[in-house]
Amino acid sequence: MSTQKNLFITGISSGFGKALAAEALAAGHRVIGTVRNQEALQGFEALSAERAHGVILDVTDFERIDSVVAEVETRFGPVDVLVNNAGYGHEGIFEESPLEEMRRQFDVNVFGAVAVTKAFVPYFRQRRSGHIINITSMGGTITMPGIAYYCASKFALEGISDTLSKELKPFNIFVTAVAPGSFRTDWAGRSMQRTPRSIADYDASFDPVRQARETKSGHQLGDPQKAAQAMLTLIASDNPPAHLLLGSDALGYVREKLAQSLRDIDQWEALTRSTDG
Repeated sequence: MSTQKNLFITGISSGFGKALAAEALAAGHRVIGTVRNQEALQGFEALSAERAHGVILDVTDFERIDSVVAEVETRFGPVDVLVNNAGYGHEGIFEESPLEEMRRQFDVNVFGAVAVTKAFVPYFRQRRSGHIINITSMGGTITMPGIAYYCASKFALEGISDTLSKELKPFNIFVTAVAPGSFRTDWAGRSMQRTPRSIADYDASFDPVRQARETKSGHQLGDPQKAAQAMLTLIASDNPPAHLLLGSDALGYVREKLAQSLRDIDQWEALTRSTDG
């Protein structure tokens, strides 16, 4: 890209955040990225003394977010692109998974992204410019056994993103939900929080799913660097979409889900219409 932009990316220590930060710096952009500790901050800023800037912030530290964003805007100038990337995966059978684990999943994946977005929107609105990218998942459209809490959090973020894209359009602010499929990140490995198994009835149906997910981790088709390059293309667009899938597996699964939804709608159309009048 020819025009340098200021990107604020949450969760740059691993996964898509790390890949996007590196590619954005290589393309000549300035990146302000959130990390969890001083060591990670120093490691990131070593990538570029002039254009890599770390900020220590946990996105669930809701009381600090407004002041951190205000300081970022003052210190580094107007942010052009917000990328809500921070998040993690929870795996566990719904019946076995404590409610507190769902709250934690939503705090990070949903409320963290919302809090950071709410802090930036006034600046974007006043400037009549900005692009918000929420990293969701194909799990925000399709579902798989054992990730009910995760899918729920991504469905929520998809809904928020789509609504916000309509609310902010009059102010020339774009909102894009970027939904990756399976990529070679830590999502299914070190980063995933797994609820211990406890109910034998689920052994036959779920244990093979968990084993397959663990075995596949690190060998997925998706390349995080190519995902980062795709997101830079998205950022460069004058008219970015409200939703973008990443990965051929996501494309296939989502198309299949939408086709099945249309078949169900058609099959039950008469009952649907029976409530009118």
